[in-house]
Amino acid sequence: MVMDYQAIIDKYYPADNELRRVLLKHSRQVADRCLEIANKHHEITVDKQFLEEAAMLHDIGIYQCNAPSIFCEGTEPYIKHGPIGGDLLRAEGFPRHARVAERHTGTGLPGYEPETLEEQIVCYADKFYSKSKPDHVRTIAETAQSLEKFGHEGVEKFLKWAKKFE
Repeated sequence: MVMDYQAIIDKYYPADNELRRVLLKHSRQVADRCLEIANKHHEITVDKQFLEEAAMLHDIGIYQCNAPSIFCEGTEPYIKHGPIGGDLLRAEGFPRHARVAERHTGTGLPGYEPETLEEQIVCYADKFYSKSKPDHVRTIAETAQSLEKFGHEGVEKFLKWAKKFE
C-alpha cells in the first residue's frame, strides 16, 4: 500500500484552521530534524521515506484530545494522543507508522517504548519542538530539563539518544 501522509492529514484535518496549521508546522519541524539526523549519520541505516512519513503523522491523534491551548477540542486526555494516532494509522492500513505514533510520547510510555531506530529518531526529534511555542527550538539542555518532570530515567534515555544522533 502506498503511503500518502498528506491525504491522511487531509482526511482527519480537512479544515484550514489553527489546529491543522499547528499540526503541519510541528510535524514538518520534526520530519526535517529526523531527515537531518538520518543524512548526517551514514552509520545509521534507516528508511528515510518511512522516517519522513512517520514524523509527519506522529501526532495525527491530537484532534481527539482536550488541549485548548493548541486548539485541540476533543474529549480525551492529551497523553492519549499517541495510542489514538496508532489506532487511526492501523485502521488506515499502516501498522509500522502506527507504532511510531503510539511510541513517541515523552521518551516512551510504559509498554510503548520506542524500539526501532525510526521510532527512536522520531521520538527524539519531537522533543525539541513544542506545539504551544512553535517558533522556539529547544536546546538539548532545555529538552532534558522539560523531561525531568516525568522522571530521571526518561532524561537519561534522551541524553543517550542525543549522543547517538547529534
